[in-house]
Amino acid sequence: MPPRTETPQPAPTSWPSFTTEIVEWRPADADYGPRAGRSAHSGPYEAAVAPRIADASVHLSSQVAALVAEASAEIARFDGETHAATTSFAALLLRTEAASSSQIENLTSSSKAIAMAELGRKGRANADEIVATVTAMTRALAAVDHLDGQAILEMHRALMAGHASAVAGRWRADQVWIGGSSRSPHGAAFVAPVHRRVPAAIDDLVAFMSRDDMPLLAQAALTHAQFESIHPFPDGNGRTGRALLHAQLRHGGLTREAIVPVSAGLLTDTDRYFEALTVYRSGDVEPVVVQVCEAVFPALASSRMLIADVTGARAVWDDRIRARRGAAAWALADLVTTRPVVDVRLAAEKLGVTPVNAQLAIDRLVEDGVLEQVGRGMRDRVWQAPEILAAMDRFAARSGHRGW
Repeated sequence: MPPRTETPQPAPTSWPSFTTEIVEWRPADADYGPRAGRSAHSGPYEAAVAPRIADASVHLSSQVAALVAEASAEIARFDGETHAATTSFAALLLRTEAASSSQIENLTSSSKAIAMAELGRKGRANADEIVATVTAMTRALAAVDHLDGQAILEMHRALMAGHASAVAGRWRADQVWIGGSSRSPHGAAFVAPVHRRVPAAIDDLVAFMSRDDMPLLAQAALTHAQFESIHPFPDGNGRTGRALLHAQLRHGGLTREAIVPVSAGLLTDTDRYFEALTVYRSGDVEPVVVQVCEAVFPALASSRMLIADVTGARAVWDDRIRARRGAAAWALADLVTTRPVVDVRLAAEKLGVTPVNAQLAIDRLVEDGVLEQVGRGMRDRVWQAPEILAAMDRFAARSGHRGW
C-alpha cells in the first residue's frame, strides 16, 4: 500500500460550486399542534442549486493526477488477476462491496444472516436491505451500455422495492436535507436542491458521465459527489451512488470482471469521506478524488487476502472430498466459495441437477467436513461452509466495521 496521501490545498479550478436559492417552507403541522416553536420551523430557507457540470473543466494538481494514475493502474492489475483466476470471485467481491456500502449507511449484519437472506429466509431487516444492495449493484453493472437517468432509476428500484416501494425508482417529490430537525430544513447542515430541479440536474450529470476527456477514476469520483449532492431520492442515495460509481468504471473499461470494493476502503475513515463530499459543493474537487483513489489500495489489499483465504480453503477441500471426479459434489464445492450458505433448491438450480442429486452432493460435503448444517431441524434445512464465512468475517474486520 502506498503511503497515505495528504489532502492537498485547493488548486485553482474552474469547477463550479453549488449556489443557493430562497424557498418558502410551510410545515405540514402549521395549523396543528403546539404554538410554541412554530416560527423556528417555518418561513424561508436556503436550498442548494446544483451547477451544470456537463462541460466543466477539471483541473487536478500533479500530485493528485499521479495518485489517480497509480490507483487506476492498481485496479487494472487487480482486474487482470481476477480475470485470470480459475474460479470467478466477481460474485464474492460484489457482496463485499454491497455490504461495505451498506455499512457506510449504518446497516450492518453478519455474513451468515446476509447469505440466509439471499436464500429468501427473511426476518432480519438489515440483511434484507444489504441483499437489496447486491441486487442494485447487479442491476447497475447490467446497465453499463446505457448509463442514463432510466438506468439510475432502475438501480434505485432494485434497492428500495422490498421496503419502500412507494418511492422506489422515482425521483423524489419533496424537499430533503441532512442534519437538523426532521420537522423542517431550518438549521440543516445541507439542504438538497428542490425536487423540481432534480430531473434536469440528473440529465446534466448523465452528459458529464458520457465525456471521455479525463481520467475515468477521477470522473467517477466527481460523478459520485455530484450525485450525492443532488440527492435525487428520499432514501438510498448513498448506496445507489456507489453502485453508479462501479457501473461507470465498468462502462469505461477500467474493470472487466472485478468489483473493487471501494466502500471497504472508504470505511477506514468515513469522516474524511463525508467531509470531501461537503467541500466538493464549494467547488473543491480534489478531496473527493483523493478519497476514492486512496480507498482503492486498502480495498484491493483486503480483497487479495480474501481471495487467498478462499482459494486456500478450496485447495484443502481437494484432499477432503471423496467423491469421484466429475460428481456434483465438486461443482458444489466451487459454488460455496461464493455462496457459502446453501439449501437444496439453490444447489439444484446452480448445479443443474435434480433436488435428489443436489441433496446427495450436500451430504457428501457434510461427510467430508466441507459443509455443516445450520441448526438441527429436518425441514427447510440449510448448510454453511464455515471456512468461507470465516474468511468473509476477516475481510469485514480488516475494513474496520462490525459484521457485513
